[in-house]
Order: sequence, then C-alpha cells, then structure tokens
Amino acid sequence: MKPQYLARRRPGQARAEAGFALIEVLVSLLLFSLGVLGMVAMQAKASNYSVDAEDRSRASRMANELVASMWAEQKTAPSTLTQWTSRVADPTVSGLPNGVGTAGTDNTTGVTTVTITWKAPSKTSSDNTSTYFTQLVLP
Repeated sequence: MKPQYLARRRPGQARAEAGFALIEVLVSLLLFSLGVLGMVAMQAKASNYSVDAEDRSRASRMANELVASMWAEQKTAPSTLTQWTSRVADPTVSGLPNGVGTAGTDNTTGVTTVTITWKAPSKTSSDNTSTYFTQLVLP
C-alpha cells in the first residue's frame, strides 16, 4: 500500500487549485500597502500637531514675556510694546509665522488683554488663524 503523501492527484484537482497562492499573495500585499499608507498619513498628522504645539508654546512664552515686563514697569510702555510686537511678527527671531501681537487695557476695569494671532504656513487660506490670549490686572 502506498503512503498517503505519494498518492496521485486526480487530473481535475490540480487545475482547480492553480494560481490560488498567487491571489493570496496579492491580497496580502494590498492589505500591507494600505496599512503602510495609513501609518504614513498618521505620521504626517503627528508632525502637523507637533508644529502647532510648538507655535502655541512660543505664543505662550511671548505673552508671558510681555506680562512680566508690564509687571516690572507697572504699565505698558510704548517702546516695550513696539519691540514686543516686532518680535512676535518675526519668525526668524523666535516669533510666529504671520504673527500679530496686541495688548490693550480696559480703563474701567483695569484688565489688560494680551492677544497673539498667527497662521502656520502649512495651513490653507480658508483655515482659521490660531489665537492665544491672556489677561492680567496690574496692581
């Protein structure tokens, strides 16, 4: 008696299974490619979020810098405000891209609001600008 593995196949059986392994390989390559594309898209989004977080941190530091100057001087000196707004607008000197900084005081309440707006170069013209603001009351 012949062992099972030496048994011959019937002629029709081999033809029905021909090419099945190739289809399995192609489907697995398709699934793998979709997974890789998804990971690349996630990496691009993570990079954008990282840049946005860095810009927000920079805006926070710049607003706190002006607040510290205001506390030290007990007012908003025009020269200090002019220098600060020029630094906010200059991304080459720790400023923000398309950055605009303003500071205004409400004379009735004494509350000073420091506002910084910017728009990252990666954002389209239809995207909203980013804004950071803080308020303080000088004694």
